[in-house]
Amino acid sequence: MNITITIAYLIASILFILGLKNLGSPKTARRGNLFSMLAMLIAVVATLLDKEILNYTYIIVGLVIGGAIGVIAAKKVRMTAMPQMVALFNGLGGGASASVALAEYFRITGEAQPDMIISVMFSLFIGSLTFTGSLVAFGKLQGLVKTIPIVFTMHQQLNFLLFIIVLVLGVIVVINPTGIACLLLILIIALVLGVLFVIPIGGADMPVVISLLNSCSGLAAASTGFALSNNVLIISGTLVGASGLILTRIMCKAMNRSLANVILGAVGGEVSTGTESKDQRKVTSYTEEDAAMILESAQSVIIIPGYGLAVAQAQFGLQELAKALIDKGAGVRYAIHPVAGRMPGHMNVLLAEANVPYDLLSDLNDINEDFQNTDVVLVVGANDVINPAARENKSSPLYGMPILNADKAKSIIICKRSLSPGFSGVDNELFYIEKTMMIFGNAKDSINAMVKLLKA
Repeated sequence: MNITITIAYLIASILFILGLKNLGSPKTARRGNLFSMLAMLIAVVATLLDKEILNYTYIIVGLVIGGAIGVIAAKKVRMTAMPQMVALFNGLGGGASASVALAEYFRITGEAQPDMIISVMFSLFIGSLTFTGSLVAFGKLQGLVKTIPIVFTMHQQLNFLLFIIVLVLGVIVVINPTGIACLLLILIIALVLGVLFVIPIGGADMPVVISLLNSCSGLAAASTGFALSNNVLIISGTLVGASGLILTRIMCKAMNRSLANVILGAVGGEVSTGTESKDQRKVTSYTEEDAAMILESAQSVIIIPGYGLAVAQAQFGLQELAKALIDKGAGVRYAIHPVAGRMPGHMNVLLAEANVPYDLLSDLNDINEDFQNTDVVLVVGANDVINPAARENKSSPLYGMPILNADKAKSIIICKRSLSPGFSGVDNELFYIEKTMMIFGNAKDSINAMVKLLKA
């Protein structure tokens, strides 16, 4: 049986690695998901057989309840709520790792070696912090908690003090493994730190927070794997932790900010409107007929999707519009900013749902130089990622963030409900320039109207 279990774990580990590799491209992402799901199935079955469980009652109950919740969530949760669900899943992963680690501690108390105790404490600390931090992130994304940064006096100093206390308590537990009170205190402090860690981070930085918490959930799982001496859990948790850290770095690079600045910078506070007030500037509202006329004569069009596209569920109509333009001989591409939406890859997933061909999608670095030679840029629900303040206004919290050069195109069409700022809270000067056509209203209705006009 041990040889069979070892082989099963090896196969699962290989499938996890292949799954992660295939998730690196939209073209192979479905295959990557299938590999990963199969790996998890093999790992779970092998683990259950390896431990020779005598009573499967609670396990079966858990599988039925958890499976039912998963199926309902997959069918009912809308694409706009996908970031919230990812944040919640990160939290549940961290909470599960912490719970297993705590249970293992009570099982081995008095027999554990220092390395085992350290693994348990690390999993308990990271898993608990991930649990409450992810719940706060979920609350911010869902609108249950204010999306603006929540900071109080001596906030970061308190975080640092609590972390030092955890280190001291950890040393005490290693010296005296039976010190249950200290371990439970670490648990409580970790839960508090999770809340204090996320509340100062604004809505504009949620993609970074989600990827970082995802990494933390993986590290917690890997630590639990060390505590349980479970190789496949160590491998899978390490893969999640490492890939999450890499993705976090990519997100920070896309915003030209350090991770420390994201965590401590409190971006997304009061709205900055520049030197003029909104009341002194005028915006001309255009109609769908005006936009259709401009698009019909365009030879090159770049579409920039944002979170507003997900809110309006306009991705299907947008792809129909793109097809209509292509049929008329126009060159059409989608420009995807790394932090567009509210989680990493949000726009890619959204457009894949509408069967947008992968070869039409272009990253910021690949397409940015082409805007100056583009007839029309069509912006649907994007805001911060096209805000010229990131290049021009040194006092703006967005300053230095690489943006899509939408303002360089000959004509700009923006579908948006209002002039409200993006998650950063910074007003967008692009709305007020002469060559910008603002089409206010529901993006889905506006896009569908344009499609009808182009096909007429």
